[in-house]
Amino acid sequence: MSESKTERKTGFKAGRKAGRWAGRKSELERHKPPGKFAFLPWLFMLTGDVQELLRGEVPLPWLGWVGVVAFAALYILTVFTGLDQRYRGTRVPLLSLIGMAVATYALTIGYGGDWLLCFPLLSLATGIVLRRGLTESGRRLGVIVLALAGSAGVIASFRGGPSESLTVAYGTLLSGFVTAAILSLFETVAQLRATREELARSAVERERLRFSRDLHDLLGHTMSVIVVKAEAVRRLAPRNLDAAIGQAADIEAVGRQALTEIREAVTGYRESTLTTELDRARSLLEASGITPDIRQSGPPLPPQSAALLGWVVREGVTNVVRHSGAGRCTVEVRGETDQVRLEITDNGGGVGSDAAPASPGNGLKGLTERLAAAGGHLTAGPDGRKGFRLVAELPVDSESEEDHRS
Repeated sequence: MSESKTERKTGFKAGRKAGRWAGRKSELERHKPPGKFAFLPWLFMLTGDVQELLRGEVPLPWLGWVGVVAFAALYILTVFTGLDQRYRGTRVPLLSLIGMAVATYALTIGYGGDWLLCFPLLSLATGIVLRRGLTESGRRLGVIVLALAGSAGVIASFRGGPSESLTVAYGTLLSGFVTAAILSLFETVAQLRATREELARSAVERERLRFSRDLHDLLGHTMSVIVVKAEAVRRLAPRNLDAAIGQAADIEAVGRQALTEIREAVTGYRESTLTTELDRARSLLEASGITPDIRQSGPPLPPQSAALLGWVVREGVTNVVRHSGAGRCTVEVRGETDQVRLEITDNGGGVGSDAAPASPGNGLKGLTERLAAAGGHLTAGPDGRKGFRLVAELPVDSESEEDHRS
C-alpha cells in the first residue's frame, strides 16, 4: 500500500514537472519567429500558372516552364538565405532577390494574367531580405516596395485591367511591408527577452558577489575576535577566574552579534557603521595585546560613506591581528567637506599579510572594488618603516547631495 502511494506521489511530481516544462516550451514556441518553411506554401499562388502550362494555353510553354522553375528556385533560395543567420550580411540573399526580380518582370510582361501574382511573392521576399531596414534604413525598404507595387500596377493595367491593377498593386505593397514588420517584431522581442535574461543573470551575480563579500568580512572578523577572546580565557582562567568569565561573556556576545549580522547579510539589510567598527577595533586590538590608537576628526559623514569605511576598518584591523605581529596599531579618520581619508598603520613585520601587494586577500580585493564603485580607491603596502599601511580615500560630496535629496 505504501509502495503504491509512493509511486503515485512520484508520478504526480513527474507530471507537474512535465507540465511546467510543456508550459515553458509552449511559451517559447509562441515567441518563436516564423521559420524558413513557413513561407513555402505561398508558392501555391502560382498554381494557376502551372495549370496553364500543363494545358498548353500559353505561347512557348517550354520558356514558361523555365521561368516558373527558376522563379520558384530563386524564391526558395531567397527565403532560406534571408532567414539564415549565417548568410545575414552577405550578398547571397541580395543576389538571389535580384535574380527573382528579373524572373518576375520577364514572366509578368511576357504572359500577364495569373503570372502577375509573382509580384506579391517578390515583395514578400524583399521584406525578408531587407527587413533590417525598419531599424537602420527604413526608407530603402519603403522605396523598393513602393516601386514594386507601382510597376506591378502598371504592368497589370496593360496585361489585365484597372481592377486587377489595383488588386495586384495593393497585394504587392501589403505583402512586403507586413512580412518585414512581423519578422522585425519577432526579432525585437527575441532581443528584449535575451536582454532581460542577461540582466537577471547580472543581478544574480551581483547579489552573489555581495553576499560572498559580506560573509567573508563578517566571518573573518568575528572568528578572529572569538579566537583572541578564547586565548584570553585560557590564559586568565588559572589565575583570574572573574576576568576569564568576563572574556567568555564577550565570546557569547560576539557570537550572538555574529548570528544577527549573518541574518542581516543574507537579507541584504546589513550596513556596518564607522563608529561601531572603531569601537570593535579598539576592543579587538586590546584583547590581542596590541595598543590601539584610534583618532577621528572632521564633519559627520554620510551614512553610505561611513558604512563603507566601517568595512575597511573591520578588514584592516582583522589583518593586523591575524598577520602583523604588531605591538601598536593606529587607526585615523580625517574627514573634509569633499573627501574622507582612513589610514591604518601598524609596527609589525607583516609577513604574509593580506595587505601585501603581492598577494592581496579576498577581503581587500572586495573593498577595493567597493571603493572604486563609489569613486574612491584603496592602497596597501609597506609604509617605508617596519609595518604596513592601509589607506582608503573616498569622495563624499556627491553622496551627501544624494542623501539629502532622498
